[in-house]
Amino acid sequence: MASDEDNTSQRARERVQQVSSHITSAASQKGDISKSPTRRRTRQASTSTGPPADYSDRLGQIATLEKLARTPGINHRGYSRQKKAGKLWVHERVEALLDEGSLQEIGSITGDVTWGVEKGEDGGVEKEAITSFTPSNSVQGYGRLNGRKILFTADDYTLRAGHADGALWEKTLYIEKLSLSLRLPIVKLVDGSSGGGSVTLIRKNGFSYVPPLPAFDQVVAQLNLGIPNLGAVLGPAIGLGAARVTACHFSVMAANIGSLFNAGPKVVEGATFEEGLTMTELGGPDVHCRNGTIDNMARNEQDAFEQIRRVLSYLPNSGFSAPPVIKSNDTPDRREDALRSLIPRRRERMYDARRLIALVVDTGSFFEIGGIWGTTAIVGLARLDGHSVGIISNNCESHTGGALDALGSQKITKHVKLCDVMNLPILQFVDVPGYAVGTAAERSATMRHGVNLAMAYYTTTTPVFSVITRRVYGVSGGVMLDCRDPRMRVAWPSGDWGSLPLKGGIEVAHSHELKEAAKKGGQKLADELYAKLEAEYTVLMNPVRAANAFGVEQIIDPADTRSIVCSWVSHVYAELMEERLAKRRAGTLHASFA
Repeated sequence: MASDEDNTSQRARERVQQVSSHITSAASQKGDISKSPTRRRTRQASTSTGPPADYSDRLGQIATLEKLARTPGINHRGYSRQKKAGKLWVHERVEALLDEGSLQEIGSITGDVTWGVEKGEDGGVEKEAITSFTPSNSVQGYGRLNGRKILFTADDYTLRAGHADGALWEKTLYIEKLSLSLRLPIVKLVDGSSGGGSVTLIRKNGFSYVPPLPAFDQVVAQLNLGIPNLGAVLGPAIGLGAARVTACHFSVMAANIGSLFNAGPKVVEGATFEEGLTMTELGGPDVHCRNGTIDNMARNEQDAFEQIRRVLSYLPNSGFSAPPVIKSNDTPDRREDALRSLIPRRRERMYDARRLIALVVDTGSFFEIGGIWGTTAIVGLARLDGHSVGIISNNCESHTGGALDALGSQKITKHVKLCDVMNLPILQFVDVPGYAVGTAAERSATMRHGVNLAMAYYTTTTPVFSVITRRVYGVSGGVMLDCRDPRMRVAWPSGDWGSLPLKGGIEVAHSHELKEAAKKGGQKLADELYAKLEAEYTVLMNPVRAANAFGVEQIIDPADTRSIVCSWVSHVYAELMEERLAKRRAGTLHASFA
């Protein structure tokens, strides 16, 4: 037992000595530190210098690359060619298009960089340095148009004429996906092939390739979703560039510099042996602004940008939103007595349909689309008491007297689809004597395009209000006026309708009687019979008689037209628009542009 106590005491003494040793060692170290304050400082000073903690070296590289990208190479042949052609450089265009200070570029330093090394300051450690930089020939990003946030893409023709480079396709695909994901309008400034191919790419890659079509599925989705796609031709739009701008909801060509073609003059010369063609002769504004490939012609680049701003002001960001409504200084109940005498009493005389439109819509709000192609029809955008609407009218001053030809039908078809995907109610002024007739009409497939127009009317659902100003005849009249149930329409007292116009219709229906009269009394008796029949039918075709039979719902005083259509569109926006938007968001109502 005594032995156990001795062992315990021994362990206790050893523990005390161990603790004392630790305390003594710590105190000794503390004393050494207090006596040698310079040792730690010396050790810190001897540490080698590392990269800056604020990443200023990399930020400097980015700033250098962005400065190089945004500084024109005034001695570069591509830049000289651009200026000689009277065109803005790509960054000048972007600045001219967007609201000041609103540019937020995406992929600003994308391009080919040659990296080198340089000595640090005072001969220090070597570091990376930018030796040369060729930026991507596509400038893209965010910006604002009259305060509206948009995405944009702009070709740089000074670099390889806009042909594809290593980063362009990826940038284009990204911006198209971004527009679809964020449901933001996209503006496309096309000058060149817009990412299309070049034979030099084969040499660069070391192999050829089956041509892809990057981003076009996203483009089609945008078009059908009603995300505004607005394009401008600001130089030669070639191949893929031509396709991208043609696919837009609205396109415009700068007349002084723009052209568009599947392939340029050199390729055409080898394929069709057409020699010496200029770009303008091959596909300038007189070609493509008159055949419907491009909607509008602009005087120059600034005018093209202004037209894009104007069109966007009528459109929503997507088909999931209502079109903009702005405060109007034009009173909705304004009466226009001039409308009473606008339509001549003589059927053969014409009138100015554009003036009719201007007198009804908000003052100065009508923007015409496609004014120099498909001239048998007039279409555009306007406002009624501040509400955005689509406008459709027949044009009795055209070469067909208002009869719809192939191009006129195509023009209205596109516009009906545009209004449907953008949720724009349609106001149409109807004066159509039928589809165009004759050999030219048959050769241009007028009926096929007329039936396509019927399909557009009958497969769309946006509200339509029709004002019958004069003639409604044949299939085309039925297509335009019978496409909604119940019909929303009124007629003016100048209304004139039926299966066939009297001129020609009487000869067909009474050909036997007229021939017999000619046999009995010569042409004079036949003419007298014709005049008698014409007078009889003229009385019967008084539009008031049709209203007596409820063949037309209401004949109005033309002076009251504005107040009636303003009341209609206000109701559409207040009561029907939200239900339409809810159905589109839920996927139970589909619209299709492409």
